[in-house]
Amino acid sequence: MRLLFCSTGLAGHFNPLVPFIEAARERGDELFVVVPPSLAQEVEELGVEHYLSDSPDPTKSKELWRRAARLPHAQAARLLDGEFFGRLSTDAMLATVEAACDKFQPDLVLREPCAYAGAVVAHRRSIDHAQVAISTARTEWSVIGLVASILEDFEGGMEQVLRQTRYLSRMPTSLDPSPFPNTLRYRENVVPEVVKPGRWAEGGGPLIYLTFGSVAGGLDTAESAFQRAIDAVTGLDARVLVTTGRSFDPHVLGPVPPNVVVESWVPQASIFPFASMVLCHGGSGTTYGALAAGLPIVFVPMFADQRTNAQLISVAGAGVVVDVGSKSEPGFRAIAGMDVPRIRAAVTEVLAKSSYALAAQVIAEEISSTGSARDCLEELFAR
Repeated sequence: MRLLFCSTGLAGHFNPLVPFIEAARERGDELFVVVPPSLAQEVEELGVEHYLSDSPDPTKSKELWRRAARLPHAQAARLLDGEFFGRLSTDAMLATVEAACDKFQPDLVLREPCAYAGAVVAHRRSIDHAQVAISTARTEWSVIGLVASILEDFEGGMEQVLRQTRYLSRMPTSLDPSPFPNTLRYRENVVPEVVKPGRWAEGGGPLIYLTFGSVAGGLDTAESAFQRAIDAVTGLDARVLVTTGRSFDPHVLGPVPPNVVVESWVPQASIFPFASMVLCHGGSGTTYGALAAGLPIVFVPMFADQRTNAQLISVAGAGVVVDVGSKSEPGFRAIAGMDVPRIRAAVTEVLAKSSYALAAQVIAEEISSTGSARDCLEELFAR
């Protein structure tokens, strides 16, 4: 079979496609990928044939993200989901996806939900297609309503197409029941990269893994967020590994407490076997990885779907949510000085009470019982 993969330019959007790229390789399928230039390194490292689309208009994009940071969450989501992903990203990718289909003649288009150009072209050409979740099903179902009228400018009838398209999710059913009528579940078969554990793996006491994902490190609030999170775990009877992401210079943080190690990047799958818990903002990649490893989580949601993820895990008993920033503050939430004691208290509670780890382990067992990405592909092609 011939598969065309499409993603917009954020690593958190592309990463859920990787298990399917690997599964397709195992099956002996032919692969082709379309991504913006910001993901060029990732696809080159994977060694797959690819086209690089245009990037969304940089001037318009910067203005949209600047405006979104000043708006309440619902308005910011409407602006970014609709205008950035729905309009600018679709317009930037459309011609390249058309060219890829001309060259590659795919049997299936597999895309992340915000790569609407893949859905538009597949619909135009009557190519089978499916979407791989990057967030919760409830969130992605609601986003379709935000982008539907914009996508009508590219191709009619797209709202129905997006709602009926097969939806592939790595989130377990117990946490994330799906309104999509054609939902398939899969688990990621993560093989940890062979890396030599650093100083963070040495010594006694539990290990706390502190990360804010791949996007937050590039924000203006990154330095204060990392510093205040470190303040919250300073002096605890625990080791702490902080990963800042490659867009942030960890040296900016200066000297850190003796129980804290700061790294730019360490593969999270190589950290989880050593960790006792995770402190993060609730991005889908970190959240799923921690749960699959049976680790409880303390959440400090800052933007996007992070609060939704955090609430799902909190209700399941596998984590605690710490609301940060002023409640009157619009848009992106920044960790404030007054949040530090509450984050510290949440971390202490999760480490002290075994119920959180037990609940996380129940979720991990559900995830492990789900079929693989390859099983999911087999079912897609069997239909």
